[in-house]
Parts: sequence; C-alpha cells; structure tokens
Amino acid sequence: MRLGVLDVGSNTVHLLVVDAHRGAHPTPMHSEKSVLRLAERITRSGELSRAGADELCTAVQSAKEAATRLGCEEVMAFATSAVREAKNSVKVLARVAEETGVDLQVLSGTDEARLTFLAVRRWYGWSAGQLLVLDIGGGSLEVAMGRDEEPVLAESLPLGAGRTTRTRFRHDPPTRSELVATSAWLDDQLTDLARKVTKWGEPDRVVATSKTFRSLARLTGAAPSAAGPRVRRTLTDTALRQLLAFVSRMPSADLAQLEGVSSSRSQQLVAGALVAQATMRALGVPELEICPWALREGVILRRLDHSNSADETGAALVGRFGAQEDR
Repeated sequence: MRLGVLDVGSNTVHLLVVDAHRGAHPTPMHSEKSVLRLAERITRSGELSRAGADELCTAVQSAKEAATRLGCEEVMAFATSAVREAKNSVKVLARVAEETGVDLQVLSGTDEARLTFLAVRRWYGWSAGQLLVLDIGGGSLEVAMGRDEEPVLAESLPLGAGRTTRTRFRHDPPTRSELVATSAWLDDQLTDLARKVTKWGEPDRVVATSKTFRSLARLTGAAPSAAGPRVRRTLTDTALRQLLAFVSRMPSADLAQLEGVSSSRSQQLVAGALVAQATMRALGVPELEICPWALREGVILRRLDHSNSADETGAALVGRFGAQEDR
C-alpha cells in the first residue's frame, strides 16, 4: 500500500510518501516540502493572514497533485500548532477543503506527543524500556514518557524554536542579555514539566526527534544524513553548551552556511538550542539519542494498525484524495 502524509507545520508543508502494510517497516519513497513559515503569517489579531492562507492552499494543492502522481492510495493530512492556534483556523480549513478537496485535520499538542512517541517506540522496540521522548517543533515542545506504545505522560508546551525566536529575540544575533533572560525564562516554564516527569521515575532511554534536534546533533559531530537512518546519533549537554557559545554569536545568514542547517530554519537555531539545553537541564538529561522517526511516521503507523478498523486519530486523518472529485 502506498500512503502519504501531509504535515502542515509552523515552518513547512511536508509531504512524505511511503510504501507500507500492516506489520511491515514503512519504506520512504518520496519527500517534498514547501517553506511557508505560517507561524510568521499570524496577524496581531491572532489570525492567519490572507496571504498565508493563499500560500497554504497553493502548497496543499501541489502536494495533492504530487500524491496522485506518485500513486498514493490514501493521504493523511494534518496541521499542527500554527493552524491550530490561529483564531480563524475553522475558516482557513474550510477554504482549503473547498479549493483543494483536502480535509486538513488539526492535531492537538497531546496527540502530536502521543503519535511521535508511538513512532519512537516502534523504532527502538520493547527492549528500550521506559522511553522519554522530546520533540522541538516550530511552535511547540512535545514531551512523552512511558513503557508501552501509549505514553503515560504526553505534554505539549508553547516553547517551539520559531515561537521562542519571535517572542524573545529582537536582535540577530541575540544579545547577551536576551540569551540570559531567555534561558532563565525557559527554566521557569519547564518547572512543572520536570515535576510531572519525575513522578514516573527514571527513563531507560531518552530520545529526541525532528529537525531541530537533528541539526543540533549534526553540528556537534553526529553523522550526516547520508550515512543512513540506522547510524547512532547523540547529543550531549556538554557538546550543546559548547555549540551554543559558538552559534549564539553568529547572525542567521552565517548560520545558514553551516552543514545541517537549512536557510529556512537558521533564524531559529539559537532559540532551538536554548530550548533543548533548558529541557535537558530541567529533566536531568546529560545525553539523548536522535531517532529518525517522528510525528509523520507515527501517523502512518497508527493508520496501518487500524487498517481494518476505525480509530479516533488514524481514521480521522485519512483523506482519500483519489476518491474526491477535483474542485
């Protein structure tokens, strides 16, 4: 079965196409993305701007056409924090459906954490024991913990790399006072999370997913993506501290020239590093491992698990593009 996942995030609209069936390892066949930075298109009134909605419709239509061209039987389309928090999200989603025929489903932050946790659990298996999973996105930080496939703890905090950059920094690169104040602010924001995690005991394995952590790991010496997904990659608090001392003095234009840092995310790198450092500090984590699977893979795995039955998340996300009439 060829499946697609369309992920409308704070920074990008990302289409992932895989070949998979229930009980099998999903094989990536195609990946493409459009950089929209929707979170930066939110107006002062809290709405997604008309221009942002225009570009979203264009990107979704393009992804739909690509999925059809690539032979996807089903595509699961979802949106995360940027669309979720826009005051006009209902109107925007209705417009996307009307113009493209794609019903974008909005994932809650908790569902993001749960589905990402599922992907990490499947990647490492039961032998990993109690997992603690961290994921820094553009708009939010997701944390999940547990021994099973369903986490006992699933939290989402508004501490994404993009959001932190927009709300805490006025300079590029940020000033020393901005860095110190943001670090202290993050410590305060993470206090309650640390108490919740401590309640469930020590994790056997601490894992991080998604672009921010992958970039930070690469900049501290982890293997490049060309080495393949099964190469072990880690990020330590010591290496992160040394990296921050270096990148925090560089403007985003220079950061974009570093290997592993895309121009679309270079402005968020320092904030992402601060969030990662503060989270590791709050949770007492000296080292974490980078998992190649994250939210999109979690959505696919959940869909495959329920290929013969309905599911409140998986079934709702299924958008049968091919079965809908073009509008």
